[in-house]
Amino acid sequence: MLELANLKVDIEGSHILNGISLSVGAGELVCLVGRNGAGKTTTFRSIMGYRRPRSGGISLDGADLTRLPTWQIAQRGIGFAPEESEVYTDLNVAENIEISTWTRPSGRAASVRIAEAYAVFPKLRQYLTRGGGQLSGGERKMVSIARALTLDPKLLLLDEPFEGLSPAIIPLIAEGVASIRAMGKGVLIAESNIHHIPDYVDRIYVLERGEVMFSGTLAQARRDRDVMRVIAGQIEVAS
Repeated sequence: MLELANLKVDIEGSHILNGISLSVGAGELVCLVGRNGAGKTTTFRSIMGYRRPRSGGISLDGADLTRLPTWQIAQRGIGFAPEESEVYTDLNVAENIEISTWTRPSGRAASVRIAEAYAVFPKLRQYLTRGGGQLSGGERKMVSIARALTLDPKLLLLDEPFEGLSPAIIPLIAEGVASIRAMGKGVLIAESNIHHIPDYVDRIYVLERGEVMFSGTLAQARRDRDVMRVIAGQIEVAS
């Protein structure tokens, strides 16, 4: 499904990504984990076409996405829920979730996609008429992911889906991610706290200074003292 091959991205002359390679298959949950500033969000923004790579490639199902505009990347089947969980404050919850079906009208019926989103986050049915500006952080996060899901994507990018949430909300988000994965969709999560990564993750990539310093299972990462210390910010890797 998604393939990043030796992706290099510069921002204002600084090398931010230095040859990132990773993959996400259909029905896989993959996590890109690293400290703040390691390059996780830049990776996501490059996949979505907000940042143009200096070199390297991005493909989905073998089709090159590297130079496509963002709207075409979404049309090809990638949904994005950014860390900020921005919602339209002048729309209610139902309208926020429905709007993606207007953006990508082809494919499955809008009613089917919307019903699927509420099946993933049934709690949102309680807030259908609530304005976007009246939602808690956890509720905005669920709306943001549900809105990306109603785009009917093959792959979802979730940037820091657990960041800043109350302990009561984190399990609801994790259950929702598990449901999305069970639909056969690929899910790529960016996460700075390795303890937030769901145990059912298929594979993780640890990012440091714009490079993948580790790839493997979550259990392997937890046994790797250097990986855990880098994520915690206790040491610097060698240049």
